[in-house]
Amino acid sequence: METTLHQQLKLVYADDPSQTEVVLGRYRIDAIRQDADRGPELVEVQCASLSAIRDKCRQLLKSHTLRVVKPIVIRTRIIKLAKRGGAVKSRRMSPKRGSVLDLFDEMIYFTRVFPHTNLTMDVPLLHVEQVRVPSKTKRRRSWHKDYQVEDVRLESIQETLEINEPADLLSLLNLPDGIQNFNTADLAAAIDRPRWHAQQIAYVLRKTGAIDQTGRNKAGVVYNRVA
Repeated sequence: METTLHQQLKLVYADDPSQTEVVLGRYRIDAIRQDADRGPELVEVQCASLSAIRDKCRQLLKSHTLRVVKPIVIRTRIIKLAKRGGAVKSRRMSPKRGSVLDLFDEMIYFTRVFPHTNLTMDVPLLHVEQVRVPSKTKRRRSWHKDYQVEDVRLESIQETLEINEPADLLSLLNLPDGIQNFNTADLAAAIDRPRWHAQQIAYVLRKTGAIDQTGRNKAGVVYNRVA
């Protein structure tokens, strides 16, 4: 089911509401707008996994310019309802915070699409409201959720990052200029993330052409900036 957030983001990008959910051949396009530099531009808003639109994007890019909008939720306000359509029981901020580095979790599935001369990626950093209602099923285990997410709504857009080329992905890490050659242990320390996540990021950077493997030492594979 489409969330309010998805609908709101489509309207942010469309020239007008009539330019949303446009049928183009065998595809339904989230929005179409006129780009000042590139002319007509297709827009795909993907709140879920990028893997779901990978093949669609590869086909569209053969003959169209495309902007893929992959939002990252930075902050979530949780609104609990007494029941579906009922009164609000509570409002609170979720302790979980998102990060722009979360983008790399999705880019793993998109390295055969990005980069492309016809492709631009937008990464809006969002503050959202998540509406929860009690679950219809009985909670059988302590780790089972006792609620269902009824909807997600846009509260505000903190900023939007534009990704056009591999160097833009590399810039998201804010690595010190002095770091040219590194392994994933160095990367993990620089971005304050677990090494497994640094390995994931290095994979995306290598596959998209931002870094290259130059050798190996006792600490692991050594990479060098390319982009």
